[in-house]
Amino acid sequence: MQTDVILPLVGYLLLVFGLSVYAYRRRQKGNFLNDYFIGDRSMGGFVLAMTLTATYISASSFIGGPGAAYKYGLGWVLLAMIQLPAVWLSLGILGKKFAILARKYNAVTLNDMLYARYKSRLLVWVASLSLLVAFIGAMTVQFIGGARLLETAAGIPYDTGLLIFGVSIALYTSVGGFRASVLNDAMQGLVMLLGTIILLAGVIHAAGGLHAAVDTLKNIDPKLVAPEGADDILSAPFMASFWVLVCFGVIGLPHTAVRCISYKDSKAVHRAIIIGTIVVAILMFGMHLAGALGRAVLPDLKVPDLVIPTLMVKVLPPFAAGIFLAAPMAAIMSTINAQLLQSSATIVKDLYLGMQPHALKNEKRLARMSSLSTLILGLLLLLAAWRPPEMIIWLNLLAFGGLEAVFLWPLVLGLYWERANAHGALSSMVAGAVCYTVLATADWHIFGLHPIIPSLLISLAAFWIGNFFGERGASTSAATELNSK
Repeated sequence: MQTDVILPLVGYLLLVFGLSVYAYRRRQKGNFLNDYFIGDRSMGGFVLAMTLTATYISASSFIGGPGAAYKYGLGWVLLAMIQLPAVWLSLGILGKKFAILARKYNAVTLNDMLYARYKSRLLVWVASLSLLVAFIGAMTVQFIGGARLLETAAGIPYDTGLLIFGVSIALYTSVGGFRASVLNDAMQGLVMLLGTIILLAGVIHAAGGLHAAVDTLKNIDPKLVAPEGADDILSAPFMASFWVLVCFGVIGLPHTAVRCISYKDSKAVHRAIIIGTIVVAILMFGMHLAGALGRAVLPDLKVPDLVIPTLMVKVLPPFAAGIFLAAPMAAIMSTINAQLLQSSATIVKDLYLGMQPHALKNEKRLARMSSLSTLILGLLLLLAAWRPPEMIIWLNLLAFGGLEAVFLWPLVLGLYWERANAHGALSSMVAGAVCYTVLATADWHIFGLHPIIPSLLISLAAFWIGNFFGERGASTSAATELNSK
């Protein structure tokens, strides 16, 4: 183990726990469900931008994405910038309308929003189970990324690193809840920015300058500096699929959508769109370029996902590497705590209270159940991450696609189509989930497209067809009110 690298990381983790304890003490003064799961809707613009960015940017962006850029070259850096409008799309499309409806119905979870709009318990159950299944895959990816980071950068064995990483996140999330999550996200967003800039500068310096790095890549494989990338992977259908999967489809991700019901006012949304877009641009460009140019410094890595942690150790002094090891750790931790909270909220608020509504009065029991379910889920994910695949980006994209296929159209059309009803939304969810599962499992790419595109098209068609079999009425009253504002 590398003590100089580990000591700053320990200090960082202690700071994270300190913020969680602070959030726990603040929580004692307010309504438990509102505070634990959405922080009493008190986020300002800067915090909203950072928590949305930190939640969206994950192990895939700091580990898997740069690993793909290492393997496929500078073309993947260009591809990564497709994600630039993600914050603008999420806050712009959901944003204000989502928040108005959430406040009217005192919605705490995404499924609260769906029930308020469609008045269907069956739809909530389907959404809840879909969310839990997809989040298990998504969070497993994050645990793998964190353990690999500790293994490579700090010399901690994978299994030991997985235990340290997993137990730390499970504990601080279960104690602090949403407020701890967003406070840590704000801090972690700043750490990610600083770490990205420092690491990219170190990689360019180690490669002998930008020009020399590009020449080295060209000597290794001319395709590494070509727009189509190594193995000609960046075809038009692939890029279109990637844009839908990691940019437009992000609107349907529950852990980013719930941020849209947790902010303070309209001014916070406007500031967050600007700040968040700038932060995403810097992080995406910086980390993926570092991964691509890293091949000029480390030409023979057998596992591409190890490029960022390996570069940190190689191009930075040990103590500095320990400090900036917190950047990818921050990206991973912020995504996991958001998804853990959503999973816990689904279990406690949507499933348990859906069956036992009278239990809402027993806040002490709800507090214990929420913290315990968050902790147990985190520990169970350790088992799922024990034997990782070689490249985690594909597993992460698989989980992303599943969530988007289920939630995108019920969320967007529920807000903007007055005639949308529960039959249409439920048909869309089931069709999207089944189609995506079949295409992804069989690895079928119709016309070279990722399964997410045909799945979303079929899901949209199912919504339209199913809508004819439902009735307008209570489920459209919220949309009518929103569209009249």
